[in-house]
Amino acid sequence: MNPVVHFEMPAEDSTRMANFYTKVFNWKTKQLGPDMGEYVLVTTSEIDEKGLPRERGSINGGFFTKSENNPSKYPSIVISVDNIRESMKKVEEAGGKVLGEPVEIPGTGIYVSFFDTEGNLASILQPSPM
Repeated sequence: MNPVVHFEMPAEDSTRMANFYTKVFNWKTKQLGPDMGEYVLVTTSEIDEKGLPRERGSINGGFFTKSENNPSKYPSIVISVDNIRESMKKVEEAGGKVLGEPVEIPGTGIYVSFFDTEGNLASILQPSPM
């Protein structure tokens, strides 16, 4: 199986959204810069020295800025895969639509989004070797 390893949620105002989830759920957030699209990393559970959740089954996530260039206006999930090109092919063969080419996320892995057969947005990530 390929596990869900991350979630993503759109925000009109990422600072306001980060403050909300910090106040309500005590999540930790880290604002990345313009080179990373002003993405906000979100930690929802304690992490180890590698940045992975200590509690089995927990995932962390991120907030991205809503824009006309981004096809998602709803939360989505990120699924870990061993081979992103192979998984992209499987998405297409099963009736999904891959959105563009994979991008390298420094220190994280290779990432691409897709629509499933029902129009839901999700993403796949081939993690960088540890």
